[in-house]
Amino acid sequence: MENNMLDDQDFLVASISQLSISSNSSQPVVARFRPEWLQFDLDSDSNNLVRFELRNSKLFKLGPSQSVCVSEASEVNKEKNYSRGITIQFINEEESRAFHCAFEQRKKDVTVQGSFLPNGTVLSKSKFEDKIEASSAKMYFHYYGQLLHQQNMMQDYVRTGTYYAAVMENRADFVDRVVVDVGAGSGILSLFAAQAGAKHVYAVEASDMAEYARKLVAGNPLLRQKITVVKGKVEEVELPEKADILISEPMGTLLINERMLESYIIARDRFLIPNGKMFPGLGRIHMAPFSDEYLYTEIANKALFWQQQNYYGVNLTPLHSAAFQGYFSQPVVDAFDPRLLVALAVSHEINFMSSKEEELYEIDIPLRFIASVGTRIHGLACWFDVLFDGSSTVQRWLTTAPGAPTTHWYQLRCVLSQPIYVMPGQEITGRLRMVAHKAQSYTLDLILSAKMWGPGAEQGGILQTSSGKFDLKEPYYRMSQPQAYPMAQEQTPQQLLQTQDLPTLSQDEEGSDLLQ
Repeated sequence: MENNMLDDQDFLVASISQLSISSNSSQPVVARFRPEWLQFDLDSDSNNLVRFELRNSKLFKLGPSQSVCVSEASEVNKEKNYSRGITIQFINEEESRAFHCAFEQRKKDVTVQGSFLPNGTVLSKSKFEDKIEASSAKMYFHYYGQLLHQQNMMQDYVRTGTYYAAVMENRADFVDRVVVDVGAGSGILSLFAAQAGAKHVYAVEASDMAEYARKLVAGNPLLRQKITVVKGKVEEVELPEKADILISEPMGTLLINERMLESYIIARDRFLIPNGKMFPGLGRIHMAPFSDEYLYTEIANKALFWQQQNYYGVNLTPLHSAAFQGYFSQPVVDAFDPRLLVALAVSHEINFMSSKEEELYEIDIPLRFIASVGTRIHGLACWFDVLFDGSSTVQRWLTTAPGAPTTHWYQLRCVLSQPIYVMPGQEITGRLRMVAHKAQSYTLDLILSAKMWGPGAEQGGILQTSSGKFDLKEPYYRMSQPQAYPMAQEQTPQQLLQTQDLPTLSQDEEGSDLLQ
């Protein structure tokens, strides 16, 4: 536990009234958070104070700016076996919110700081710590705690502009509503929500970026009274009230990388009112087979180093096979030409409003395509989109599709070490299985098969099968620009980007216009 989690923090409240003692205080009172205490200084006399042990105290709201704090008798006053309590009158509602957030966070810090509860029961780890390696979490929060990485995301104008448009087009959903920003980062989405008229925004951020978010909020005086930055994981923090809306940018490569979608769903279950809204509320992963001889040759050639039989007198060839498979185990992240696709895409939908967290631990997607051309298939191309569906008549999609304006997510391709051959009209079947692991990512198991073609095809036999295992945590970032490829048999990117298993409604028509 970092020491700065328990630094002193002062609040000025209008007054307090003790319930267990007859004395009252009508002057402004300083409420101080100490490492293990909540202390109220009634005046400049250091002896005239009221102190509560945080571990044994509870705070309840009586109204927008009034609360009651109750506690068991502390060890200092152990001769008194009754509970103590005070009513607290805050200066305004914003101070009340900030105090409640600080109280719950300090109480949690005190409880976690000690390894045992008062009755001797060992504290269990949080849900986040149970499923994520400590080393992975440390690197993850270190990465997102740096401004240069926040800048990289903010300068993705497709990403940031789509979020801004989605919020502003749905102002009616935000006006006078309580919003929770899940994984707030710099706080930019919280500021958007405040601009749209939110009553109050709780920006929850676990990394050190929370301190920068506080500075950014403080530097926007017209909005800062509406935003409270809460440092901590959504699995652990406590908020003083429920949210009408959740807003977040929980998407990683292939939508699911970094496993933040699980935190988004946990935040839904913990903080969102029934029938509340989520921005975004739905995501789709799209998949299609592709042919790319350039990419396949590029990856295969990396392993040529290990074919040297006289490397300073050493024969490296025993490691060539392992190196060859190792290079093909890396999913490729880049922007590719949509004309490389050789069949209509299929899709897998994740509804953030209704999906359970456990459903994201393992995702099994059956694949079926019809080849549009005769070619060698080198693997499976993937991309995603998310939907912002508010009360506005406009459905706002954020897409990472090939051919659309490039985002910092790019697209992803799983390249098979053994390509398969297909003819026009030939059926391609397979399966993509994605299993979450503790390094905040997924292992991908891909299998593609070319079914019998031509006479006897109705027998349903398999002519050729190829498979591969990929670690989404270890991609090959290939940021070259898409090359121009000749169009095969008059096929168009728009035709191949349509999905086979979802109805093409207005949102898909909008995406088609964008691709044109």
